[in-house]
Amino acid sequence: MRVLPLTLLLALSTALFGCGEDPKPPASANSNAMPKDPALAQIYANSCQLCHANPAANAPLTGDRKAWEPRIQQGSDTLLDHAINGYNGMPPMGQCVECSQEQFLQLIGFMADQPLPQ
Repeated sequence: MRVLPLTLLLALSTALFGCGEDPKPPASANSNAMPKDPALAQIYANSCQLCHANPAANAPLTGDRKAWEPRIQQGSDTLLDHAINGYNGMPPMGQCVECSQEQFLQLIGFMADQPLPQ
């Protein structure tokens, strides 16, 4: 049996110290952000926040303009279609079966932290 020197064991343990840490959200993301409109805030809390405020969900985080930018460039029609019909990991209707198209667009604009192109 081969015994590793103590200095090698210390070096390995130091190198592995950061492994397994949860990913940190971008500084621009704000997991506590809520829409100012109370009705939209309720919808966001019930339907959007679970994924868009959780880095592990791999959804673009609320307030992370860099992550939202390529999506915003696709235009409102595409974003609305993805919200209604689902897309990749996005469930159809974004878990909000009672949301109107206008509410979806307002929520997307809020999460993207930028106005949507028309």
